[in-house]
Amino acid sequence: MIRSMTAFARGERHGEWGSLEMELRSVNHRYLEMSVRLPEELRFLEMAIRERLGRRLGRGKVECRLSFHPSAAQGELVINEDLARQLAHASRVIDGMLYNPAAVSSMDILRWPDVLLPPKLDTGLWKEQVLGLLEQVLEELTATRTREGGRLEPLIEQRCAAIEKLVAELRQHLPEATRRWRRQLEQRLAELKEELDPARLEQEMLLFAQKVDITEELDRLATHVEEVRRVLKQDEPVGRRLDFLMQELNREANTIGSKAADARTTQAAVELKVLIEQMREQVQNIE
Repeated sequence: MIRSMTAFARGERHGEWGSLEMELRSVNHRYLEMSVRLPEELRFLEMAIRERLGRRLGRGKVECRLSFHPSAAQGELVINEDLARQLAHASRVIDGMLYNPAAVSSMDILRWPDVLLPPKLDTGLWKEQVLGLLEQVLEELTATRTREGGRLEPLIEQRCAAIEKLVAELRQHLPEATRRWRRQLEQRLAELKEELDPARLEQEMLLFAQKVDITEELDRLATHVEEVRRVLKQDEPVGRRLDFLMQELNREANTIGSKAADARTTQAAVELKVLIEQMREQVQNIE
């Protein structure tokens, strides 16, 4: 089952210890690129989070955001006394400059940034809660990626079937194209009232047949389509392998276009390239 690289997941945890909120977003990327944004107090968990993400995700640009609100019961409140004294002193100095100074309460001082220090965290508790939440959100993210991949697979299969149909039509068309070119050559020679040695005519026909023969290209197209189907069934990241196969399919379609000896073959080559490009756009979103 293939997986998409585009997904979003969110989760929360609440308890006497406080609350956690986590978001995971992933979009297309050639490799696995992770961006982990954590509160400063939980920065010590960054490597553990990156390791978990790396084990579960193969490709994609992944962004992890975590916010937390510890419960006041997690520890005693700690006051930055030096900063509080400085603020109180500064308040008295400013009061002396004013005609009608307003009273500054202790709550005003406590609301100043960094006066009230956060309680010391129980690192073991928060590690358990954060990594547990990560697993929960990762499950949702991978499930979403799998569902999106399930929608992409039939779209790719439709294009594979359309390519096979064009290949079969071109195989049937090749003998007729060769006969038509021979009649056209003979007609031109008749109009010019020139005779061409039968042996020379056969030699020219053989050279032409070799030049415009696309049998090998059609065989390789069929082989690549078969490989695309096989890869789609693998239970591992296959996006880069499919991307390579799209390049190979496109190369064969270009060769068929350059060898085309009539409008029908040229049209088929264009249709092949359109189908391959449609598949390539879908493949770019596969992990």
